[in-house]
Amino acid sequence: MKYALTEKQAAMLREIAAASDAVAVPPRGIHTASALEKRGLIKRTWRGGRHVAVVTAAGRYYLKHGKHPRKVQAEKERLEGDVEQAARAPADGTELISRLRSASGKIIVSDPAPQTRGRWRAAYYNALHHGHVPEGHKLRWSGRQRGDCVFTLVDEAAEKAAQPPPAPAIDVPGSVDRPHRLVRVTRKALGTSQSVVDTRGRPGVIPLYLSRPLVDRALRIMHALLTEAENRGYTVETRTDLHRGEAVHTLAIVIRGRTFPLALTERTAKVPHEPTPQEIRRQQRTPWTRLPKYDEEFNGRLTIGAPAGSWCQYSYSYSDGARWTLESRLGRLLRDLEDLAAEAESRKREKELREAEERRRWYVAIAQARKQQVEQHRAKVLIEQVRAWHRAVEIRSFCHAARERADDASIPVDELEWLRWAEAYAAQLDPLRSPLRMPPDPPTSRDALRDVLKVDVYAHPWPFDAEGRWTHSEGIPADSHP
Repeated sequence: MKYALTEKQAAMLREIAAASDAVAVPPRGIHTASALEKRGLIKRTWRGGRHVAVVTAAGRYYLKHGKHPRKVQAEKERLEGDVEQAARAPADGTELISRLRSASGKIIVSDPAPQTRGRWRAAYYNALHHGHVPEGHKLRWSGRQRGDCVFTLVDEAAEKAAQPPPAPAIDVPGSVDRPHRLVRVTRKALGTSQSVVDTRGRPGVIPLYLSRPLVDRALRIMHALLTEAENRGYTVETRTDLHRGEAVHTLAIVIRGRTFPLALTERTAKVPHEPTPQEIRRQQRTPWTRLPKYDEEFNGRLTIGAPAGSWCQYSYSYSDGARWTLESRLGRLLRDLEDLAAEAESRKREKELREAEERRRWYVAIAQARKQQVEQHRAKVLIEQVRAWHRAVEIRSFCHAARERADDASIPVDELEWLRWAEAYAAQLDPLRSPLRMPPDPPTSRDALRDVLKVDVYAHPWPFDAEGRWTHSEGIPADSHP
């Protein structure tokens, strides 16, 4: 638990402790009071239709010593075991390296006390300065002052091999004799503005938003990037899409069917706003109007990436930095786009495989349900036939017993007619009066199989045709076909 208090929490604790009786907690302070109660510093109750709180012994201890008593107790327990923990620390660098090798190159010491931390620190520096670290390895340590101590023995060759290869650099020419087609179109659409260039809302051009002096550099960067993208087999296109009823013009690189829009802009910095004479006169006429505190000014650093506020689902951008230029990051940008396209393609394949497996399982369930339906239907028909046969046998036995009482001549006419009708009815009931045959299968509609199925019957196209024949067999085991 986090025992430290914010200034707001400490102020409420002091207010509650200073009162001689329970203090009512205002609605806006409910969360603060809850935090204090979780730490055991106050006790809350419901009285008179509102929350009231009183300070606890732990709360008074916190106000007096500035520490939570539980934290103090935990620190005491940690220090009490310090000597014992320090005795188990490695004696020197040789033992530290040996333990690291036995632990697969990594040891974590959970928040050691000062003496234990000092012993581990001494072993680390002993290994570092007396040549105990194996050749081709690095010994790393984090947690020198607080928290867990993590010691790692790293194989430099393996670490270097695991790192991705550097992205190929894209050379940006100092001048362009034959610029990219979009660069030529954009140059013609720049206009005559000598301060700001903004082509973001124009169709068929490169989206730019920057100061006029950086236009040449920006176009050379876009020429190098777009040319390299096309040399690698990607498509560079300008698009106009309808987004929320408005036309949105973008420049995009298409990699493996994935579209990555790009815009080149100049970064801005906030500077104090200096009122113009017109603003001063307007404020004098209408004193209630407010002037902006800051203005946005270009700072000379270019950035390229997904357009701000666009609907693009990916995030990617690079810009000028204190130790590098945007030109040196173009290769990384193109590699990032390739990685994003590869990841999207991988996710698409995984989704297709997952959907195919779900579809296969669905059809297997349909096939098994159809088998179960047919078996249940046949069993029902068979049971009905057996019941009808038993009933016919019983009726015949009944009629035979009735006739044995006397000759037919002595049987009353009404009884004789009744026995003849009963024997004829038994003949109708008897399924063995004609050759037996397989009963027709039940219907294969969704409604007919709904009671047997345990899946959504409308999840995929129905696999039976109008005559009840199975039409979808791809990916279904042969023994599952109905």
